[in-house]
Amino acid sequence: MAGKDRLDFVHQNAIHVETIRKAQRHQKLHTEFSINPHRKPDFIKAFHKARQEPTKKYAVPQTESQEIGWISTPLVVTDRSDRRLNFYRFSSDVTIHTEHALHSSHKTTESKSSKK
Repeated sequence: MAGKDRLDFVHQNAIHVETIRKAQRHQKLHTEFSINPHRKPDFIKAFHKARQEPTKKYAVPQTESQEIGWISTPLVVTDRSDRRLNFYRFSSDVTIHTEHALHSSHKTTESKSSKK
């Protein structure tokens, strides 16, 4: 070992690159895949199950994050005619005036930018 010098980073990297090139010579990249016709129904079932929501896939939550929204059914039946819980948008003279003011200010900024 006394006769050999220690390999520096450049030589180690060159050896690493050469090793990778030798390994890649024997590898073949396959890009075309097909489904085994004998197992096609199993694959389709697995594919559809993977696309389901977690509540349909599992009986209980699998992670702590899923526990928060696991039971997503509403606690109270919603009644859209109940005015206590539904606040619809109404137009008043103030909202109409504000809308016109914003609309006109938008037009003036467009005209100023087109003049430049």
